[in-house]
Amino acid sequence: MNTQEPSELMWFKSSYSDGEGGECVEVAPCPTAIHVRDSKHDPDTGPTLTLRPVTWEAFIGFAAR
Repeated sequence: MNTQEPSELMWFKSSYSDGEGGECVEVAPCPTAIHVRDSKHDPDTGPTLTLRPVTWEAFIGFAAR
């Protein structure tokens, strides 16, 4: 898995985020891992979920149904 610190990753906010402090998901894709976090938490200390790319693809496929 990728060992980069959350602050070193290139984070992208969900296109469904409204920009007004609502439910926001951010994703930082890397070759060996996909990192996911809730943007309402402190970006340097908040929790981050790290998934294998194949797991992320399965989740996205399921969520798109």
